Amino acid sequence: MKLIDYLAVRRSVPAFQMCEPGPSTAELENMLTLAVRVPDHGKLAPWRFVVYRGAARVEIGEALLKMALEKNPALSDEMIAVERARFTRAPVVIGVISTAGPHAKIPEWEQLMSAGAVCLNLLMAANALGYVSNWLTEWFAYDERAYPLLGVRSGEKVAGFIHIGSTTFPVTERPRPALADVVSWMGEGA
Repeated sequence: MKLIDYLAVRRSVPAFQMCEPGPSTAELENMLTLAVRVPDHGKLAPWRFVVYRGAARVEIGEALLKMALEKNPALSDEMIAVERARFTRAPVVIGVISTAGPHAKIPEWEQLMSAGAVCLNLLMAANALGYVSNWLTEWFAYDERAYPLLGVRSGEKVAGFIHIGSTTFPVTERPRPALADVVSWMGEGA
């Protein structure tokens, strides 16, 4: 598929619609190699990855459930199941961790945008290898108490969790904004 054709149909698949098979280690390394090919002012690589696979996903889910119950002991059975499954919905979850920080020449905002570009490249690399993907954050991406559990170090932030797998569901389109609602023209031809 040509890139222009792919971009016309690119679509995320909900994580709860994912299943095995997931990517192999070699495929993951290929995806990550492609993901880092993003704009990166100053060549800082202001991001890193944490790959969650296998039993570690179950352990993280149980720990996140415990944290969620500490916040709200009255969680419904449905929400308990949701919390427990946060990292087991897809065969592989990749944390994109922003390591952005103060720099004499490179604004932190540019470093954060580079981490966002890594997330998008990772989605597209997964799709290019025949997998479905979804970029999520969720509550624990913003709760520093969860950071040690997730492999996030002091001073870092979560840019996103990229869920990767296969699906048996049809991939459907969703509404997109009309250009007239999101584009302003300035200058000649406007």
